[in-house]
Amino acid sequence: MHRATRAAVVACCLLCLPLVPLAGQGAPPPDDATIETFLRTGRIVRIRSAGKGVTDSTRATLQLGDVTHDVHIQTIDETKREFRSPKGIEFNFRDKWQFNVAAYRIDRLLGLQLVPVTIERRWNTEPASFTWWVDGVLMDEGERAKKDMVAPNQDCWIEQRQMVRLFDQLIDNTDRNAGNLVISNTWRQWAIDHTRAFRRSKTLEKPENLTRIDRRVLERLATLDFATLKRETGRYIEDSDIRALLARRDAVVAHFKTGGDAKLYDRRDAAAGCMAAPAVLH
Repeated sequence: MHRATRAAVVACCLLCLPLVPLAGQGAPPPDDATIETFLRTGRIVRIRSAGKGVTDSTRATLQLGDVTHDVHIQTIDETKREFRSPKGIEFNFRDKWQFNVAAYRIDRLLGLQLVPVTIERRWNTEPASFTWWVDGVLMDEGERAKKDMVAPNQDCWIEQRQMVRLFDQLIDNTDRNAGNLVISNTWRQWAIDHTRAFRRSKTLEKPENLTRIDRRVLERLATLDFATLKRETGRYIEDSDIRALLARRDAVVAHFKTGGDAKLYDRRDAAAGCMAAPAVLH
């Protein structure tokens, strides 16, 4: 998350409930549908500050039956004619929780598995995005770079990083920073917080950074169409956003078609992370 809170959120009285995972030790992780149901129907039993960024966001604990797990709640929904930042002046600036849901759905359409499960749900009478809090976070990219740490499996790490770069250029997310790319204890990369994505450029920001792509992702990109995106994301982004995304998609496909098979690879299972051997978790 690239948002830090300006004020602490008052915690409710149930502060010490134990965390019971949706999957027991040694069990496979829950699928997206199971997590979506949990996010949509779980009862909120604890709230506190999310702890990062420039606008308020909330970390909450949900409980459904005997299961509890944390979520990230964002309600930001701002549009500004002019926005000034260290990067310069941006016109028609948007910062929206809706983009979190759209990013998750597009990620799954492409089979990237980079974005934690995210759904729409009301929070304190306001619509909001509820995002599954990533389990077993080892560090974020800023911490990794500061400590000069290297993933055990560098080939896998580079493949994942390529997918992050591809995704950010596809959804026109120029706000990616080291704090909203988190790394799990299996060295799996997670891209979080997309509220400032979906600018409307029809060209790629840095095509030279796209050097390789998973062949299955390229196939899915090539067949992505307006009707599918409208069905999956039309509640969260506008038709003009979809058209701009498809223009960038065309640029991505053309970019990789010029490189032939040298730019294609078969990506490893993203869920396994980038350990040289299976992780031993304590």
